[in-house]
Amino acid sequence: MIEHRIDPIALSTTIEHILLADGCTADEAKTVADHLVLASLSGHDSHGVIRTMRYHLWIEEGTINPATALTTVLDTGPLLQLDGNDGMGQWLAREATAQGINKAKETGIAIVALRRAGHIGRIGMYAEQACAAGMASIQFCNVNGSLLVAPFGTARRCAGTDPVAVGIPNPDGEDFILDFATSLVAEGKALVAGTGGKPLPDDALVDADGRLTGDPRALYGDSLDTANPDPREGAGALRAMGDHKGSGLALACELLAGALTGNGANKAVEGRFGNGLLSIIIDPQTFDDKGSFGREVADYLDFVHSSPPAVGVEKVLVPGDRERALRAERSANGLPMPEPVLAGILATAEATGVKASRDNLIK
Repeated sequence: MIEHRIDPIALSTTIEHILLADGCTADEAKTVADHLVLASLSGHDSHGVIRTMRYHLWIEEGTINPATALTTVLDTGPLLQLDGNDGMGQWLAREATAQGINKAKETGIAIVALRRAGHIGRIGMYAEQACAAGMASIQFCNVNGSLLVAPFGTARRCAGTDPVAVGIPNPDGEDFILDFATSLVAEGKALVAGTGGKPLPDDALVDADGRLTGDPRALYGDSLDTANPDPREGAGALRAMGDHKGSGLALACELLAGALTGNGANKAVEGRFGNGLLSIIIDPQTFDDKGSFGREVADYLDFVHSSPPAVGVEKVLVPGDRERALRAERSANGLPMPEPVLAGILATAEATGVKASRDNLIK
């Protein structure tokens, strides 16, 4: 499969123009385009620029509504409940996180419940946003209307990929950013594999008979041969990570980020697509009566980094290290992109009247 190295700045501009043509506001278009490119630069290709074609389709179908603002449902003390009205998810989640940060600065802690947001992308981005403001955070996300994952012991789709993120600011070094889907692999990684990217592990999915497989067609069926593969078309499912423990965490996301926020947990009949996000944002200074928080974080992460690597491990890493290293490498050398993804973005640009060329994008 042919792979290109793409100029991330030119790519972000192209995606921004596509989103503008699709009806997004200038701030929305830039926020979403920058989010997608940064996710890909960070190695989260599943939540990166490969989503461009799907967002264009969803806007066209009315699944996502551009130029749509947050509505405040509840605002009392440290509690904030917001409705995204099916708008552009990355913009909505960024704004919800900003409001939560401001509230945490006032009260020491904020609990933000966001419902009915379009696809919010890589949720580690909001943990990073909180850390940049000096805040610790925990994020639970559900994906209503997206039955993709078979929990431990089942051969039926009962959950979304339901990611979790934790961010801990490190005043004396790099922040701790934990970000993972509760499925064994994210749906987007299956999409990447099915469009010429890195293959999936042999046990990432189950087929219709409950047998383990790494074939993305178990998820997408014959739609994998189209311009917009649909994960609802396959008879199989992604598997939950971590057996019963990972499945338990996935179900907790459905209940906390789905049922509690008002977004809705998944059901046998798929509802309207939307992300629910429950964010707990904490100002460490509220608890830091000894003034030791920053030192404790830095010392502990240094302690882990200094551990001798296990056999076969080149270097000990903590959450966030890999993303930062990949950002530096891909920013310098270009973003790796399989030919089908580049062709899809160029075709979407053409369909929206945006001028884009291979020569301008390939680094």
